[in-house]
Amino acid sequence: MKAKFDKISIMGMLITLGIVYGDIGTSPLYVMNSIIGNAGKMANIKPFYIIGSISLIIWTLMVITTIKYVLITMRADNNGEGGIFALFALVRRKAKWLVWPALIGGAALLADGTLTPAVSVTSALEGLKGQHFGPISFSNSQQNVLIITSCVLLVLFLIQRFGTGIIGNSFGPVMFIWFTFLAVMGIVNLLKYPAILGAFNPIYAIEILFSPVNKAGIFILGSIFLATTGAEALYSDMGHVGKKNIYGTWPFVYFALIMNYLGQGAWVINNAHNPNFANLSNLNPFYEMLPDSLRGFAIVIAALAAIIASQALITGSFTLVDEAIGLKFLPRMIVRHPSNVRSQIYISTVNWFLCIVTFIVVWSFGSSERMESAYGLAITITMLMTTVLLFEYLSGKMRRLWAFFIAAFFAVIEFTFFIASIIKFVHGGFVTLIIMGAILIVMILWYFGNKRRDHYEKESEYVSLTQYKDQLSALSEDESIPLYTSNLVYMTKIKNDYQIKRSTMYSILDKEPKRAKVYWFVTVNETSNPYESNYTVDLLDTKNVVDVQLYLGFRKQQSVSIYLHQIVNYLIKQGVIDPQKQKYTSNGKPGNVGDFKFVIINERPSDLALNSEINAFDRQLISGRIFLQNITASPISWYGLEFSNVIEESSPLFITMQHDQYLVQRKIYHSIHTRHNI
Repeated sequence: MKAKFDKISIMGMLITLGIVYGDIGTSPLYVMNSIIGNAGKMANIKPFYIIGSISLIIWTLMVITTIKYVLITMRADNNGEGGIFALFALVRRKAKWLVWPALIGGAALLADGTLTPAVSVTSALEGLKGQHFGPISFSNSQQNVLIITSCVLLVLFLIQRFGTGIIGNSFGPVMFIWFTFLAVMGIVNLLKYPAILGAFNPIYAIEILFSPVNKAGIFILGSIFLATTGAEALYSDMGHVGKKNIYGTWPFVYFALIMNYLGQGAWVINNAHNPNFANLSNLNPFYEMLPDSLRGFAIVIAALAAIIASQALITGSFTLVDEAIGLKFLPRMIVRHPSNVRSQIYISTVNWFLCIVTFIVVWSFGSSERMESAYGLAITITMLMTTVLLFEYLSGKMRRLWAFFIAAFFAVIEFTFFIASIIKFVHGGFVTLIIMGAILIVMILWYFGNKRRDHYEKESEYVSLTQYKDQLSALSEDESIPLYTSNLVYMTKIKNDYQIKRSTMYSILDKEPKRAKVYWFVTVNETSNPYESNYTVDLLDTKNVVDVQLYLGFRKQQSVSIYLHQIVNYLIKQGVIDPQKQKYTSNGKPGNVGDFKFVIINERPSDLALNSEINAFDRQLISGRIFLQNITASPISWYGLEFSNVIEESSPLFITMQHDQYLVQRKIYHSIHTRHNI
């Protein structure tokens, strides 16, 4: 499926402003504050320090955000979709090791994003301190700011389950007002110190890194990097708004951001020795440069922009986790669609995980200044991992040497930012790295646990479905056995040459013969095409044994019951399988499709420790994978079978038994094997 907005339009660009730029758009609330903190206090600030710092901001946004992401990375779209997992899906066939940058980058992106709601909303609401709005007065207490911040964030997380389509319609206009306000206020202030325009000269950006007026040295880049932490969102959200609308809006956003940074810099230089500010190390130039008459409006619009940034982060996390589930990087989680907007999803587990972590960050750090000191470390890892995957993508589009030079250029810059951000580890960056590590462990257990489980599965655990088609056909017509159901559906995996787990056939034939009119063996295959939904059917030269292969994109919801009903209706209309006459129905009209029973066979790991052929490390991987499976979404919910008749059975994880008696000459028959869209 193509992106929702394939063509550039006013409406598309307005929606883009509301969806894509929340994170990077709220950076003026805290970046300059962090730069002042590096200087110690306002009185220590020299004009060259501010001009050089802003030059670093300008060229960081140009090189990382504009050149790398907007002009290069966004060309690597997967059927209109972007993001690190979509990029991995494009290149994963080139080398097995590429899964590592995808896992590490995805975990880092999820982890660092946990700070975004906390730092953006807290920064915006700190402007309330000492303000008076009619009869309402706010003290300078940080405690009050934290309480208000917590209330705002709690409401934001609570409304996620209901969908945000209605309020989402206002995001675009609000962000347009926000960026316009940033630009106008920036221009008004930079006119008071026009020399600040010298920041456009990249020489200042290089010189400030080695100048004695910069006491932080190269570590100042840790603060500069905060200005571009939302760059990844431009690529990740491409599928929601279309790349052309990002191309159309980024120049406006870039201009507004740069003008505001220049305005803040001009104000800082003009007020560095002002007795009211000289001894302060923690103040927000964004609010201080505004006239008192606009302070209230600025706080309101900044708070709204921060909420929009938080909403974008939450929505982006839902999307990222959903893609990771489709790629089998994360265990199954229930994905809901709370509105009619196809791309809008809700994952309860992710929502409340983010909520808990955000509240911990807000109350443990206590101020935006302390949050800033921990913010951005993990996202440098994501950018580096994206660069690795981008190299492989570009290698398929140009000569490998040119691709190497392009990737190396960005990698050197991003690695420098990473080194500069290392100092954040002791100031709270360890929090996001711990979260990143926990997410990465889950991903490793799930992904490689699946791989090792598949590796140890023996031939003896599989039989050919073709060996049993005659028995199944005979059982279906044996009226001496009560009819178990019209359609008996096994959610299982049919491998090459019709190989199916022995436990499936044991369930049908040995436990208690299950007579059905049609036996369905359904395999769900996730594909790299985000919204693919089609299938193949193979009846093995019968009318009642059907191999169904569903091909669903990694962003497509798995509603197996709905898909299967469509397939059955189609096959009956085509005369491929016999009609299943239903005499009694709720609408009083005879039906052609009978009842369904779905069977899910769960793995039982109790025999895992007794299997001497599995080494200790692999045993831990497989055990961890099964543990995660048992504490996350059940197969019933995962396959969309909540309202279906489902039977769950247990089977050992690995069956060790002789299988020579089952080796027979096989001849495979095909009657139908065509691919259809669902």
